[in-house]
Amino acid sequence: MAFPKGTIKELTFHSIELGEDIQLLVYLPAKFSPLYKYSLLIAQDGRDYFQLGRIGRLADEFLFEREIENLIIVGIPYKNVEDRRRKYHPKGAQNQPYIRFLAHELIPFLDNEFPTYHMGSTRALIGDSLGATVSLMTAIQYPHTFGKVLLQSPYVDDQVLELARDFSEPELVEIYHVIGNQETEVPMTDGKVSDFLSPNRDLSKIFSEKPFTYFYEEFVGNHTWTYWQPDLRRALKMLF
Repeated sequence: MAFPKGTIKELTFHSIELGEDIQLLVYLPAKFSPLYKYSLLIAQDGRDYFQLGRIGRLADEFLFEREIENLIIVGIPYKNVEDRRRKYHPKGAQNQPYIRFLAHELIPFLDNEFPTYHMGSTRALIGDSLGATVSLMTAIQYPHTFGKVLLQSPYVDDQVLELARDFSEPELVEIYHVIGNQETEVPMTDGKVSDFLSPNRDLSKIFSEKPFTYFYEEFVGNHTWTYWQPDLRRALKMLF
């Protein structure tokens, strides 16, 4: 069945934190109106989520069927592999400036441009792999700004585990967390191979002991969009 299609606008604005122009891909629903209020979903790896994840088409379907609340999706594309690592990796040179950009620059810009709710509980971050990592780090640092996180196969190191252990306001955040049971030898951009599954299990143990809404599942599969794309159906419905 064909559903009414939303539109994707391309916007650019200058980030002082990052010292560069940032491109945004903004999905607006087919029946978008400034008279309604909208929740926000901000996607790292933004172009991947629209092209490989087909997240816009899913939103078209769910909004038409009234299976999710009114939603604007904002994708932030990375420029290249080095740019992605610099911003998303916990030890990346621009990791903290990027997190501040999301909380202090992007949210005020979007709240000014679009009819959003201006509440943390109506704002979500999503990402896969390193994109999930920086999404989680941002929500932990700014739980009043971002109340939902969708994690698809996040990269987890000791720094991320420590952040999770020390997270003192978990009741403000809902987390959706999936990892593939075959993600034991994931090729990294630096040429090394990394076990994603074990540290994700450690992260899940930490989160399971905290007082918040937390969903965790290990899917049968590996570290690719073959598995993340179909998982989006459940993820969007669960959080929106």
